[in-house]
Amino acid sequence: MKLDDHLHCPLCEESKIEHFHSDKQRDYFLCSTCALVFVPPAQQLDLQQQKTIYDHHQNDVHDQGYRKFLSRLAIPLSARLLPGASGLDFGCGPGPALSSMLKEQGFPTAIYDPIYADFAEVLQGRYDFISCTEVAEHFTAPGLEFSRLFSMIKTQGILAIMTKRVIDRQAFTQWHYKADPTHVCFFSDRTFLWLADRFRCQIEFIDRDVVILSRLN
Repeated sequence: MKLDDHLHCPLCEESKIEHFHSDKQRDYFLCSTCALVFVPPAQQLDLQQQKTIYDHHQNDVHDQGYRKFLSRLAIPLSARLLPGASGLDFGCGPGPALSSMLKEQGFPTAIYDPIYADFAEVLQGRYDFISCTEVAEHFTAPGLEFSRLFSMIKTQGILAIMTKRVIDRQAFTQWHYKADPTHVCFFSDRTFLWLADRFRCQIEFIDRDVVILSRLN
């Protein structure tokens, strides 16, 4: 795909963009400022097409394997919360297992999902923490989404994110994560460092796909 002169980064809005990779399905571009790798809007699925794919996901609240997967975020998040902290699981999907797990640990957790739990009122609240597991890679407008998320987090609150991270161009060419057509944004360590600076956060890279951002003010 020829680089569109009007193409800009959906996270930081910069226009300093270069072609990063192409496969049979899509093109991928790299922002020189925040290092986000993204699929151009013209090659993204609409919401109904996305839902058709999401409906095939198996996210059972009682599935022990799924709970173990989510525990990689739930355990370090819980360890950083004060007793009684309340939060929001943003992008909970059809089976809100993480909110159940956090509630079991004594942390009341509301849920929101634009398809499966479109409860607009919860977006008016402010929270001690927000969890975002396997969601950020679906953001079509990550700049707007992160601004909204941080506006809902209290001072010294936490945004806990689970998403696999870009290593380098060579690894990206063989990366299974980009094969999912609903994945349109890909973050690297450098991207999360940019986010931490933009929203004045302390950052912790917990695992290969877990990041915790703690608001400083």
